[in-house]
Amino acid sequence: MSHIYLRSTAATALILSLTAPAYAQIEDEIIVTGSPLMRSVDEAITGVSVLSGDELSNRLASTIGETLKSEPGVSSTYFGAGASRPIIRGQGGDRVRVLTNGIGSIDASSASPDHAVAAEPAQAERIEVLRGAALLRYGSSGSGGVVNVIDGRIPTELPDGVDGAVRIGASSVDLGREAAGSLDVASGRIVLHLDGTFKESDDYRIPVSGESREQLLEEGEEIPEDYDESRRLDNSAAKSTALTGGLSYIGDTARFGFAVHKFDSDYGIPGGHAHEEGEDDEDHDEDHGDEEEEEENVTIGLDQTRVDVNGAVDLPGFIQTVQLFGGYADYTHTEFEGPGEVGTVFTNEGYEVRVEAIQRERNGWAAAHGVQYRKRDFAAIGEEAFVPPTQTTQLGIYSFHEKEIGDFHVEGAVRFENTQQENSVTGEDLSFDAFSVSAGGDVHLSDAVRVGGTVYRTERAPTTEELFSNGPHLATNQFELGDATLGKEVSTGIEAAIRHREDGHFTTVNLFYTDYKDYIFEVETDAEEDGLPVFQYMADDAKFYGFEVQGGMDVTTLGAWDVKVDALAEYVRAKTDSGNLPRIPPLSILTGVDFETDRVRLRAELDYAAQQTKVSANELPTDDFALVNVFANWKAPAGAQDVTLSISMHNVFDSEARQHTSFLKDLVPLPGRNVRFSIRSAF
Repeated sequence: MSHIYLRSTAATALILSLTAPAYAQIEDEIIVTGSPLMRSVDEAITGVSVLSGDELSNRLASTIGETLKSEPGVSSTYFGAGASRPIIRGQGGDRVRVLTNGIGSIDASSASPDHAVAAEPAQAERIEVLRGAALLRYGSSGSGGVVNVIDGRIPTELPDGVDGAVRIGASSVDLGREAAGSLDVASGRIVLHLDGTFKESDDYRIPVSGESREQLLEEGEEIPEDYDESRRLDNSAAKSTALTGGLSYIGDTARFGFAVHKFDSDYGIPGGHAHEEGEDDEDHDEDHGDEEEEEENVTIGLDQTRVDVNGAVDLPGFIQTVQLFGGYADYTHTEFEGPGEVGTVFTNEGYEVRVEAIQRERNGWAAAHGVQYRKRDFAAIGEEAFVPPTQTTQLGIYSFHEKEIGDFHVEGAVRFENTQQENSVTGEDLSFDAFSVSAGGDVHLSDAVRVGGTVYRTERAPTTEELFSNGPHLATNQFELGDATLGKEVSTGIEAAIRHREDGHFTTVNLFYTDYKDYIFEVETDAEEDGLPVFQYMADDAKFYGFEVQGGMDVTTLGAWDVKVDALAEYVRAKTDSGNLPRIPPLSILTGVDFETDRVRLRAELDYAAQQTKVSANELPTDDFALVNVFANWKAPAGAQDVTLSISMHNVFDSEARQHTSFLKDLVPLPGRNVRFSIRSAF
């Protein structure tokens, strides 16, 4: 399949699906992320998406980044099968907060792309993604966006006796197998929650640019005995387990609950990133070379024990509800440079507490106010200890307001935040005060058309990595240097949204522009340290702008089958005054067609990513690619057990694809053709 054909197919599909009116499933799901004044998806002013139900099951992957990368504006860091963090509109790291039930993941995933997020997508009931200035509730580390994994570990509603769900699945590309289950049992006002997940996969198979098995057979060639093995990416296996127990009291006017969660993950880092002794010795013999190759198989052992609390009480008078969110976690990330050979250990012990008071609505005015406190003790010990032991504390105070004025809806929010960063080695203690504000509104131009927008000015304090890094970071093949003189990062932006929704079709357009003063990023210097190029954190003015265009429509009915089409196009451009920023996602298009009955859903889609040639210094461009995916879901007849069977094939034509947002894109392609099967049942 030629690149020209793929480009033409993608462009044609997009034009067909977006020039026609688009299909709308009017969303009335309540968004729990973002503002404490919960609104439905359809009422949100700017970019919000929710992944749940069959769509979540179809997209479910081993990591949160890969699960979400088909959502509008979202890509991923993809560091192999075990580690992948979301990137939102070109922003990643500390600018995207990953939450579990509204509290941060309390791990070290933002410090490096090889660090997995301590959140298990297989346990999620739904995942909410907020694009734009969502930080006012969650802090400046969410300035690029927020992802909230909602898994129900602390029940908030009384089940009807016993509720449960079971899911088992398998995948061909990595010989993957998984099982997950959850149970809620009520006794009076007390609800017990239990859940568990197990996942394991071998090294995954990759496409081969040369002759395929089919070509060899057509040419009458003999298939080598190690053909399948040679197509597997070494050291890409992964294994994880998660166990949770929760208990809640749910009364008429109050509820309170807690949960204990244990998450363990072991995964390989493909591409080879070990600290290699004697790598400059030209006289090493073949045996020593074999030892070095073995040493390059770095594996990660991740362990987190976490305790969460959640509660709310309804009150009479001016304040309607007071709610509490809290979480504590003890996290360890161990890098092994061989079996039992510990290289570097990262630890992070921290907690986060948020208390919110929600006013009772009066004359169309609603408001909520909150206080948030976070503390983190982070340390790295070993050869890759590029960051010294540090302590971070953050106190935030915020207020949200909404007002209905005729056909207009307006809202605004403010946040003050103090962040203190302490270097435990040097005793250096830095303090930053940040003030952020946003305002927006929307209006119904007709029953079918809404126009809205948001303007904002936000401030973000630099992280400990940006301030105090000083050492080799082998995962990214860099020697990183921080700058303790860095100041606050200030962004001013605007986002506009236009939505057209009617029976059988919808179109949504999101446009965004953000101007940064003193945007903090890494730049390669001409120096070298420990055999690695030196990258220095610095600040420069920057601009991010782009769009997401989404649409869908009912096409026709063929007997019992409803036929629908949809498409999504997204683009982001990011650059500083000194040049392009690295690992920015290219233009991408996702378009598909669905055939549905009451019990069966069939879908075929084309996932296209354009070339990325707007690269930073010393960064290689990536080619375009197009992946074809197909899905089939079958539900048991009404009245029977609630059972759903799903089978899908990803990358049907076994095409080679390299994700530009990944540090490993030049070494590691995405997986090849993959057949996935799952069966899930609720009771």
